[in-house]
Amino acid sequence: MSNGNESAPVIEVTGLGRKYGRKEALQDVSLRVGSGGVFGLVGENGAGKTTLIQHLLGALRPQSGTVRVFGADPAYDPPAVLSRIGYLSEDRDLPGWMRVGEFLRYMRAFYPGWDAAFAERMVGEFGLNPAAKIRSLSRGEQARTGLLAAVAHRPELLLLDEPSSGLDAVARQQILAAVVRTVAEEGRTVVFSSHLLDEVERVADHVLMLHQGRVVMDMPMDEVKARHRTHLLRWAEVPAADAPALPGMLRAERDGREWRVLCDGDPEALAAAVRAAGGEILETAPATLEAVFVARVGA
Repeated sequence: MSNGNESAPVIEVTGLGRKYGRKEALQDVSLRVGSGGVFGLVGENGAGKTTLIQHLLGALRPQSGTVRVFGADPAYDPPAVLSRIGYLSEDRDLPGWMRVGEFLRYMRAFYPGWDAAFAERMVGEFGLNPAAKIRSLSRGEQARTGLLAAVAHRPELLLLDEPSSGLDAVARQQILAAVVRTVAEEGRTVVFSSHLLDEVERVADHVLMLHQGRVVMDMPMDEVKARHRTHLLRWAEVPAADAPALPGMLRAERDGREWRVLCDGDPEALAAAVRAAGGEILETAPATLEAVFVARVGA
């Protein structure tokens, strides 16, 4: 249920629930995020990712359960929390009438810890024109401007809600590189929500998977990769239409005498079960996070 330093969690959520009418956006969600590293938050559209992040920001109050960020309730004690957080959403929500330089000076006024030299360096690295109106920027340039504003005060916690949505590959790579650098410097913590599972797999140290408002997986990324494997199986005789019962099997697809299965668990137990059923393992490969996601929550 956790990553990082067990004794001093940056985020601790216990039994969080929220309904919108009859729809349960979050159902008994619990998680613990320690200091340092990237915590990946994945799930289909409507799974509850943004609703969870809004609770971490204090924009929503829990209907049930508790939310603590740096040990404080963000809904009831915003000053203790928000000054230590950087935030970037999919919508960016930047003032289009401002110029880039004006916007950064405006943001600087809210944060005593604003690092002007770092911000100036990032403007150059991101290729931003301080004199350009924000409304005239491309989606990628707006995302880079928003990210710069979110990290220039050196926040202890960076919340990114679909930060690279709708961006081209170059812009996505730049944002991911900046996120990784943010973590590498001074042990900062990032919570990174994305539907681009290959990106999460590449940068996250820990992953929490939501489906219809419930947690369906919560484990370190190394453990996800170690436990989940895809196997190509073949039987001497054509098996029945149903997939054979195998230990830890999450998903199976048939092609004639062969089955491609994704399993979570002990590969030796799987191999023994396949042999006992009269089959053989033709090949085995690590499962991608996307394959694990599809197996656990459906197509």
